[in-house]
Amino acid sequence: MTAVMIGVDPHKGSHTAVVISPAEEPLGELRVRASGAQAQKLVAWAAAWPERTWAVEGAGGLGHLLAQQLVAAGERVLDVQPKLASRVRLLQAGDTNKNDPNDALSVAVAALRSKVSREVTADDYQAVLKVWAKRHRDLARARNQVACRLHAVLCDLVPGGHQKEITAAQATRILEQAAPSGAVELARAELAAEFLADLRHLDDQLRDTRKKLAAAVRASGTSLTEVFGVGPVIAGTVIGDAGDAARFPGRDHFASYNGTAPAGVSSGNRKIHRLSLRGNRRINHAIHMAAITQIRHKHSDGRAYYDKKIAEGKTHKEALRSLKRKISDAIFARLRADARQSAKARANGPGGQPGNGSDSSAAGSHPERQLFGQATPGPATTLRPATRTRTTPQPPASKKIRATT
Repeated sequence: MTAVMIGVDPHKGSHTAVVISPAEEPLGELRVRASGAQAQKLVAWAAAWPERTWAVEGAGGLGHLLAQQLVAAGERVLDVQPKLASRVRLLQAGDTNKNDPNDALSVAVAALRSKVSREVTADDYQAVLKVWAKRHRDLARARNQVACRLHAVLCDLVPGGHQKEITAAQATRILEQAAPSGAVELARAELAAEFLADLRHLDDQLRDTRKKLAAAVRASGTSLTEVFGVGPVIAGTVIGDAGDAARFPGRDHFASYNGTAPAGVSSGNRKIHRLSLRGNRRINHAIHMAAITQIRHKHSDGRAYYDKKIAEGKTHKEALRSLKRKISDAIFARLRADARQSAKARANGPGGQPGNGSDSSAAGSHPERQLFGQATPGPATTLRPATRTRTTPQPPASKKIRATT
């Protein structure tokens, strides 16, 4: 029997599946309620087509659970990006109305004709890192919100308020020195005390989450933290969002994915490249923070590269973007090296993780003669400090570094 493609449009309350032939002819349609038996019902219905492939829209988002259930059932599942399926629906002939069956049909056609849909695999340590990285990100946003509200209340209690980033200890001292009088000021003081309690609670949660994220990064055995400026939070964000490095054909594709590669807007003889605002902004922000860290440490190779670009006449932002691209290449090289090490460990036997062997990246990926981490001339693969001697971090002497995206 000819292999068929089954597109699935997942929702919180239901899932709609449409099966098509290689000629894009609809062969069947099914809608199931989201429940504990959703995967079993879909697999039982699809038994009429033994040679089948599933295409789930947003298998990394709303369709994640269903995709994982299908993979656990032994099915082959592809992840189709919602934007790709939407374009197929808008450009196809015939019925282009927005409804679940048409969406599922568009997902199936997109997976059938596109070569960019990646195959879904069972969750592993990357999913664990993604969970704790997202938790840390959510807590950091909540803390920032509470801190801003605390700042606003303190401005009404103390003349001038607090000018810099506030901590729980600083807020405690300010409230102890404040002498509210009257019902209004007393109410503001009580509100500030509640915000302070929230701030302390979020600080404790952030501390615990960092510990869990650091432990998960260590358990993964990744060598990504060998890149200067990349700690557990950045490593967890990158690995959790990037997933399998094998899905990127090369470093240029990875740079395009994370938005550090320029976007082409050329036409005719005009060849123009501009700053890309596309790509995965979480990974882009993580790379940005690593770049800022390298610039603030004068002993790092990243700072030397940044100074070189400034000497060439680049502005701060242009030099920062160039450095971010270098770091993107270094991160991609590490992800590829970890993937090779993991594959080697699996081939040698159970219990292996990237970085656990005697030829792990900490020993084998840093030869004595190296160019940005490579033994032979070529593209940069890491931006490590020139020496391991610890020095006191100092800001750049020329100008103040501002965080840009």
